[in-house]
Amino acid sequence: MLQDRLFAKLETKLAESFDGFIALDSCERLSGGASQETYCIKITLRGGSLKLAMRRAAGGEEVLFSKQGPGLLVEAQLFEAAHKAGVPVPKIYSILQPEDGLGPGFIMQWLDGETLGARINKLPELEEVRPKLAFECGNILAKIHDIDVSANGLSGALSTMSSKTLVEDMWAEYRAFNTPQPMIDYTALWLLDNLPPDIDYRLTHNDFRNGNLMVTPKGIAAVLDWELAYIGDPVRDLGWMCTNSWRFGSYDLPVGGFGTREDLLAGYKAQSGRDIDPQHLHFWEVFGSFWWAIGCLKMVDGWRNGPDPNVERPAIGRRSSECQADCVNLIISGPVALAAPDETATSLGMPNMHELLSSVRDFLRQDARQELTGRNNFLALVASNTLDIVQRELSLGGAIAAAEKTRLMALLGKEDTLEALRWQLVGSLRDGSMTLNHSGLAAHLRETVINQLAVDQPKYSGLKAALSQI
Repeated sequence: MLQDRLFAKLETKLAESFDGFIALDSCERLSGGASQETYCIKITLRGGSLKLAMRRAAGGEEVLFSKQGPGLLVEAQLFEAAHKAGVPVPKIYSILQPEDGLGPGFIMQWLDGETLGARINKLPELEEVRPKLAFECGNILAKIHDIDVSANGLSGALSTMSSKTLVEDMWAEYRAFNTPQPMIDYTALWLLDNLPPDIDYRLTHNDFRNGNLMVTPKGIAAVLDWELAYIGDPVRDLGWMCTNSWRFGSYDLPVGGFGTREDLLAGYKAQSGRDIDPQHLHFWEVFGSFWWAIGCLKMVDGWRNGPDPNVERPAIGRRSSECQADCVNLIISGPVALAAPDETATSLGMPNMHELLSSVRDFLRQDARQELTGRNNFLALVASNTLDIVQRELSLGGAIAAAEKTRLMALLGKEDTLEALRWQLVGSLRDGSMTLNHSGLAAHLRETVINQLAVDQPKYSGLKAALSQI
């Protein structure tokens, strides 16, 4: 529930924005949205009631998720431009101003439909429309890419980013987190070695994916979350739509877990007349996993230093290994073996650490969730899942670390602590003293990343793909 003073500020804003406003009846934060907040608002007006949505910066304080993102205020302008271009979007009613005391954001039309990606891929009522969604996504993306930025007064509000600059900026952002993740450095170098040719840059949504679409049995009702838009290579959007993180377990259907690349590109060509080179698309699919691997680490930084220290952010931080595993599968696939769990117990008859963690996890997952609703119910599930990660690390972490250290000593030809060896590998990649084709490097990265994924999320489809080399 919103704090009383925030509720009062919102009520004041609504009274200014809607003729015949009587009362703010409720305002509930929805479970989705780790980087921004979304609320369901219900108000009473003379002659009836109205349901609205509010989108605002996390904690009321905007921290741009990436360098090129224009933020929430420009997002409202983008909604209006998209509507004129025939892209399905909600109507914007009011933009939050600094004097409102609510932080950056806006109040918009409430639309009914499903936005949770996993449910979009499973709900029986969407069964008939799912096979059509990939084509529709391509069609809508073509409309977005053909929006005239100048005619809509957006030229000065959006950054223009070359593909090379986008890779370099994200790589620099990761390095600022001061964490040695060699697969991220390896992927950055691969991307810089495989840059697509410069093309006619266009408006790029930059977060078009399953989870940011509202779907009904009739099709896509709305494209949401435009705050990262920029002017650049539009194939970025097509690759992001195919990134494994947004397939929600349906690995064999690369477009959002519900469709094929062929249908996506057919829908794009039907609207735009433009063909997309498969290698060009592959580059941006790799970039998508690279970008989100760093984005997950940014969530951790936001939890440590930002305005919204909720339990979801560090859990998302552990998802970086999922994206790194997807990079492995896309550019250095090959054989890999998993470490065996340590089954020893040291409790001497007392409840051991695994039993203690299990008891707390089960309390959160079962008892606590029965008493909680809305976002707190969701966060209790996140907390219980986090304890699962801790349990797996207790069982597997020692063996994984020992094997990684042994491989690094052989790779680098020296002995040191695991952390120091990791930093040396990262440094060697960054300064060019170790090339991407260095003997044993790819195999080491596969073993390291995939075993970490077995700790962080063993149900992730990328793990099955790595083990079976799908």
